[in-house]
Amino acid sequence: MAQPEVLNPEFADLFIQETYNPFRSCIQGLSNEPITVRALLRRADDLLCDESAYIGLGDYSLDAIVERLATNRPRVAIIQGSPDHPAHMFDYEHTLRAAARIWQNGGVPFTFGIPVICDGTAQSNIGQSYSLASRNHTAMAVNINFEGHSYHAAYVLSGCDKSPTGILSGLAAADRARRQPARGTAPVWAIFVPAHVLKGGDIPKRTRQKLQAIQDAAIAAGDRQLADDIEENCHYILQCSSDEAFLGHLQRAEEKGLVTRAEADVILNELAAATCDDKGGICAFNGTGNSSRTLVSALGFVPAESELLTDEPGTDVVQRNVDQLFRLFNKPEYAVCELLAANYANAIRIHGATGSSSNLMLHMPCVMRHAGYDVSLFDYASVRDEHSVPDVFAHSLTEGRDTFTLAQQAQQGLHHGMTSLYKVLADLGVPMDLDARTVASLTWGERVAAIPAAVSPALPQEKSVIRIQPVREISGTDVMSGNFFSSCTLKVAGMSTDSYKRFNGRVFLVRYYENEIDCNDDLRSTNLVDRLAALPVLTPELLAAMRRINGAPADQDVVTMIRTGTLAFAFMIAGQGPKAFGMPEMFAPSQYMRHHGVIEKTSIMITDGRYSGVTKGACVGHMVPEAYEGGGIGALADGDLLWVRLSERRIDVLDIAAFLAGSITPLTQAPERAELVAERRARIEARQLQVAACSMLEGVTDAEHGVVPLAVHRRATLPWRR
Repeated sequence: MAQPEVLNPEFADLFIQETYNPFRSCIQGLSNEPITVRALLRRADDLLCDESAYIGLGDYSLDAIVERLATNRPRVAIIQGSPDHPAHMFDYEHTLRAAARIWQNGGVPFTFGIPVICDGTAQSNIGQSYSLASRNHTAMAVNINFEGHSYHAAYVLSGCDKSPTGILSGLAAADRARRQPARGTAPVWAIFVPAHVLKGGDIPKRTRQKLQAIQDAAIAAGDRQLADDIEENCHYILQCSSDEAFLGHLQRAEEKGLVTRAEADVILNELAAATCDDKGGICAFNGTGNSSRTLVSALGFVPAESELLTDEPGTDVVQRNVDQLFRLFNKPEYAVCELLAANYANAIRIHGATGSSSNLMLHMPCVMRHAGYDVSLFDYASVRDEHSVPDVFAHSLTEGRDTFTLAQQAQQGLHHGMTSLYKVLADLGVPMDLDARTVASLTWGERVAAIPAAVSPALPQEKSVIRIQPVREISGTDVMSGNFFSSCTLKVAGMSTDSYKRFNGRVFLVRYYENEIDCNDDLRSTNLVDRLAALPVLTPELLAAMRRINGAPADQDVVTMIRTGTLAFAFMIAGQGPKAFGMPEMFAPSQYMRHHGVIEKTSIMITDGRYSGVTKGACVGHMVPEAYEGGGIGALADGDLLWVRLSERRIDVLDIAAFLAGSITPLTQAPERAELVAERRARIEARQLQVAACSMLEGVTDAEHGVVPLAVHRRATLPWRR
């Protein structure tokens, strides 16, 4: 059989170097797969045939496909997402462009898709109990398909939420398994092409007028706070996250009699219809979607040209992406596990400097453990402790510096995305490993040396998302410890500097909830302050001690204490951990707290669940051990006192008797309340029946180790530091 023509001469002689070729050793794949390749190429030919620069595909007959498989030409899987997610609406066209170039380069293209849950759609319903599980399911599905069909490399159409790290985990697991000498196979290579950024919406004029009418009515009714909370939210770009806040505001207005349920629903419908741009993409806030974009870019897996797109990439861009992937073949130093180890410390520092989602505190250890590296949450803390990382990311949803603006600035050549961030941090003395490789076949040092400036002088710094001088010294996510838990996380990047200083060293009163629903009911209430003031645990002795500790007048009443912050609350939501309920995001309660002016300024939220990447404010999550596993968070109750020392990264439960006597004294451990803990566990187990058994997170590690399957956990024994 004659050797088929390769249209791109750069790769005419490229064959994957390995001793075992399943399409030669086992004839079944050679019989089954060619028709799938030909169907894919036929569709690509139909799509591209009218493009003037299209050079065609040459011979893609079954004979030609069989010959390429038999001779071990590169087999490349294009991994796409499901089109019911806004980030993957146009994956079909992107896939065909990539398939055409893979064939032109002498490779054999395949494609498969995975379901991608939209965390926004899943908020505040049972879907959030499936969200984290979807990452592990994605890793398994990608690994099974990749290994089962013996692909050499992946061209990943990287989307939102959990799918990028799920895919990377599955590919890393395949790469690690292929290192066994008995396999005789080449390693795994991959590039990620993140979906473009979704442009935020604008509140329609008619809808803004309706909201203003509610604000005016609230002021007339004596509820200035509700009016101010609505006004504040109107300054945000319209996103699904701001829509959720409007839901809470309108429920408060309905409770106050300022709007009917039907009128509120009309407003919410108008906001929803105006939220998302028809082009789709990843939402413009710096949530888990864009934080995942940042992560895979920081790890070196993204072609610079495709890192920050404002629209789907054209054929020319896709061709250059595929060409970069092909230049990695037969170079084991560019394999997935090698890039992960080389860039992990860099990625941790980028995560901190950009204020990225605290969700990644789960996903980063997950990816590394799938790659075989013994990584936990404490490795993140160790890298952070080695050298402080300043905040250099002036991201804002109210001041014209959202991720869509960041992408526009990149497309205009005003900065160079991740390469600019590496340069800024290196220039500020942060120890970035510039010798680490990237899929551009260049080190970070070579990429940095190739750009004239991190940010163009033509872009005023006050308008730039990337800053060449620190915005402030505190940044990122802290790993905290205490006397009733092993670890938890706090995204200090989501706190204002004033809030950080105000909360540091404060004593908070626990308001305990066994689940998110009960907390939402409280926080959405228009008389929340009165509800809190009526808690039975607020004894005269406790209130007097709070006044003494905080220097308030002895006659200050409890409502005034709440409004001024003399009495601050820790809203504690337990029973939400991975094994209890799938570790859903506590986005809704955190959003309601954030957009309630009085409570936001004085209170914190603590949970063994997760938070959305867009969460702002004092939100402590990922508490280990979780309540279901007997963690101390499950033994607390209304009226317990927490001493929060942010600068020392500690949260401790206090001895109440000592506090009443005038002393701030931590207990040695969580209170012993065996009967209460047993009752709560029984209620958790009853709640678990709401979640389908096939998607329960059983047989997984805790949040400190990324909530990964135990088999993955046991094999993660390698040191990641070189």
